[in-house]
Amino acid sequence: MSESTAPGKDVGPGKKTGGSGGRLMSHDETDKWTLRLQHAVAGFVDEPRESVEEADEVLQEVSARFADAVTQQRRTLRTSWQTTGDDKADTEQLRLVLRDYRELAERILRL
Repeated sequence: MSESTAPGKDVGPGKKTGGSGGRLMSHDETDKWTLRLQHAVAGFVDEPRESVEEADEVLQEVSARFADAVTQQRRTLRTSWQTTGDDKADTEQLRLVLRDYRELAERILRL
C-alpha cells in the first residue's frame, strides 16, 4: 500500500481514505438484525421462550460481527503504519493514523 493511499490518509479537502469514520457494519446487516429483533418482540406474547432465544441469537451474531469489524479496522490501521525496511511512515502519516485510532476508540467507548 502506498503512502498516498494508506487508510486515513488525506486525499483532498474534506476527504480521507479508509479511516475509522465509516460504518463498522453495513445497512443491510443492521436492517436484518433489527427486523429479527422486532420479530422476537412481536412474538413474545404467543411464544415468550422462542422470542428470547431469537433475541439471544441476534445479540450473539451482532456481537461476533462487531468484534470482526473492529478487528478488521484495527488490522487496516496497523498496516498503514507498520512498515518494514526503508519504507517507514512519516510523522504526518503517523499523526493521521493516530487520529483514526482515537476516533475508532472513542466511537467504541460511546456505545
